[in-house]
Amino acid sequence: MRFRITFNRDGRQRMLPMDYQYYLSAWIYKVIGKADREFSRFLHSEGYTDGNKRFKLFCYSPLSFEKHVLWKERALFEIRSDSLSMMISFFIPEAAGHFIEGLFVDQEVYIGDKFNGLDLAVTRVERLHEGNHKGIVKYKALSPIVISYHYKEGKYSRYLSPDDEGYFEMVKNNLVQKVKVTHGLNELSENIGFIPEPGKTPKSKLVTIKPFTREESRVRGFLYEFSLNAPAEIHHLIQSAGFGEKNSMGFGWVEV
Repeated sequence: MRFRITFNRDGRQRMLPMDYQYYLSAWIYKVIGKADREFSRFLHSEGYTDGNKRFKLFCYSPLSFEKHVLWKERALFEIRSDSLSMMISFFIPEAAGHFIEGLFVDQEVYIGDKFNGLDLAVTRVERLHEGNHKGIVKYKALSPIVISYHYKEGKYSRYLSPDDEGYFEMVKNNLVQKVKVTHGLNELSENIGFIPEPGKTPKSKLVTIKPFTREESRVRGFLYEFSLNAPAEIHHLIQSAGFGEKNSMGFGWVEV
């Protein structure tokens, strides 16, 4: 289930760190926690599990703003628009839609670090129509798709490129695991066909998580287009929970 959140920029501050994903994620958990601590704890600490991997099953898009200047050497956006927006999605029952929609109404948030950031106020929350997609559907990643493997007992991660051997099989396995925790092991996961878009080079993007803290880390993902042949339930899952890994940090937001 997808929603669009529209913000008004308050105050004079215009500079936004390029790596702002973590601050959005922290705000989302905070908003949910105020309304439903148990649901927030479940999303943050537990998630949906198959006994091995855990999935939060929500995702959000990059912020959208029209007038801006990119100060690449300073890793900052200078936002010159008064209005910004983002999209957010949850894999939740239909009946919970009004609950989620009401959570974000009239909220205020500071997005940024101790040096640069924006004061934003929510002005509108609207539910988006997803469409009933099935069969072959073409997707475009708006935020980096992340696939990784862990080594040395999970202490380290290596982020894979679409050029790496076995990458697309790991992409499919990640989706199959999500199907398992949401729909159980059934024929849905047997009919998934992943088709990379030919002739287009994936774009690498390195994102810093929790910058300027002891927990600072970096995640590499890739922006690319692909087609997926799957039943309608799986297309709904992708649009509600994101594609690939680390969706609750804003990675793997895709559009049809």
